[in-house]
Amino acid sequence: MYLNPDEYDGSVPQDELESCLRRACRDIDSFTFNRIVKAGFENLTDFQQELIKEAVRLHTDFIYDNAELLNSPLSSYSISGVSMSFDRSKIVTVNGITTSREVYGLLMQTGLCHRRLDL
Repeated sequence: MYLNPDEYDGSVPQDELESCLRRACRDIDSFTFNRIVKAGFENLTDFQQELIKEAVRLHTDFIYDNAELLNSPLSSYSISGVSMSFDRSKIVTVNGITTSREVYGLLMQTGLCHRRLDL
């Protein structure tokens, strides 16, 4: 994991924290095409490591706060004239994984999310 539970300061309850952190790290690996795994987290620059840790923190909160919606097969919902749908301007879906624009923006700054980048 790229973030130890002791370093986490978000809203996920302690009993669910480790599984949420693990999932967030796996999702981050997908967003970065496993380049963190390939290079080794400790071999990245301090700047990249800090951005990745912040992205993991934020994505962990995103996963926990939106678990019900993320695990639902519905993309929109409507009953008796009342409807619900995702605000696509605030989320990003890459390789089937959804996160906030803020998380993906941090990861883009690391230079590890570009499809044609080779480390």
